[in-house]
Amino acid sequence: MQIRRATMMAIATLAAAMIQGCGGLLSSREEVSAKRFEGRQAGPEASSEAVNLTERYTQLVETAAALKQENQGLAEENSRLKRQIETLEVQLKQAQAELTEANGLLLEMLGELNNWKSDILGFRNEMRQAAKSQLEALLKILETLGAETSLPSSGAEPNQPQPGDTPSPAPSGQQRQ
Repeated sequence: MQIRRATMMAIATLAAAMIQGCGGLLSSREEVSAKRFEGRQAGPEASSEAVNLTERYTQLVETAAALKQENQGLAEENSRLKRQIETLEVQLKQAQAELTEANGLLLEMLGELNNWKSDILGFRNEMRQAAKSQLEALLKILETLGAETSLPSSGAEPNQPQPGDTPSPAPSGQQRQ
């Protein structure tokens, strides 16, 4: 229906231009259109050219309608993508905030872990020192009671062999005492 109306308008405009001729009141665009028909005579060629122009106009109208519909589809997709971008930007900001917070927590936990390790290592040394002090006190008690001790009381390690112990084969480079 719309194509038929456009075709009829094109034919009517063309016929009016042919009948009216080129007047002095025509604009530059109309003058160009009018010059197109100068020197041509009405007849079978003019009518076939009018039909050809009408067909071309119909094709251009159809193309314009298709392009308009495609443009509308692209505009709808563009607006949908913009809404999706807004949603994703909000999610991205939230994820970045969560990662920043998690990173801070991890750094804090790393500091606490290092403190814990130093406390544990210090505790081990304290326990060793306490055990050594207990052994030294026990050794003094035994010496006071008159027991024979094979460990010297001056700074020797409790697990090291002392003079007077049963000799064991010494590693190379060490002498037996």
